[in-house]
Amino acid sequence: MKVLHLEENHPALIEGLQALGFQNDLAYTDSLDEIMAKLDQYDGLIIRSKYPIDKTFLTQAKKLKFIGRVGAGLENIDVKAVESHNIHLINAPEGNRNAVGEHTLGMLLSLMNRLNAGHASIQSGQWDREGHRGWEVSGRTLGIIGYGNTGKSFAKKISGFDVNTLCYDILENVGDEYARQVDWKTLQAECEIISLHIPQTNLTRGMIDQEFIEAMAQPFWLLNTARGSAVVTEDLVAGLQSVKIMGAGLDVLEYETRSFSSIFNKKELPPALQYLMDADNVILSPHVAGWTRESHVKLATTIVDKVKKLFL
Repeated sequence: MKVLHLEENHPALIEGLQALGFQNDLAYTDSLDEIMAKLDQYDGLIIRSKYPIDKTFLTQAKKLKFIGRVGAGLENIDVKAVESHNIHLINAPEGNRNAVGEHTLGMLLSLMNRLNAGHASIQSGQWDREGHRGWEVSGRTLGIIGYGNTGKSFAKKISGFDVNTLCYDILENVGDEYARQVDWKTLQAECEIISLHIPQTNLTRGMIDQEFIEAMAQPFWLLNTARGSAVVTEDLVAGLQSVKIMGAGLDVLEYETRSFSSIFNKKELPPALQYLMDADNVILSPHVAGWTRESHVKLATTIVDKVKKLFL
């Protein structure tokens, strides 16, 4: 069988599929029209997020038996359309859950200990100890919204800090020894730290907005290593300015597109984004929470393992 790769991944993916007997063809630089013209030749498709996999795209997928999404999110894929064509859809949330859990923990510790701000202060020639007095994580109540692969990974990693961890999820009975599942109002009433681990859906878009922020019973720290669309940036900035939000660690931004760097293509940045870039109680990273050297390999091998289970 033939597999078409639309984006570059770790070599272990091609090597693994080749070992299973697949022919691998690379289309990293092909245009969408070029891909569509030859798609009917392929049994498998390997993607990340470059192109939307929608009904129009799938009309050319005459032989396609599986789509491998090297990552967790499926927002660029019309899942129902894929299912209607009897195509197996494979993704790899297990591949980078550890990386995301570690990154989230690192952001939280950096924020609460004001490490970035202290470093910048010293770089500017100041030695301000009192101005960079931090807070301890231990003894606080943490809320995880979305208790799947990455949410559970983060909960396990922070469990050694003597925290009370709560989780909220649309699925029932997902709590475990690391987090107690609660309803939305309990989460807002008790938590001092909120961490997002949700996919991009109509339910999660704009989830953290003015209404949510005002409903929180006490000031809180916000972490988002999930999807930028979950947070209304202008409302986040207002929360930071009022100190209802003590600080924010953001690996993703509302302004992202499939071409991530396009955020900076505009001559003038949105004022809310500029505020985040300048604030000393905000940590930004360029959508790399799940982008470690180890996860690069794990994502590839996870897809290979799932393809193997499908066909062998």
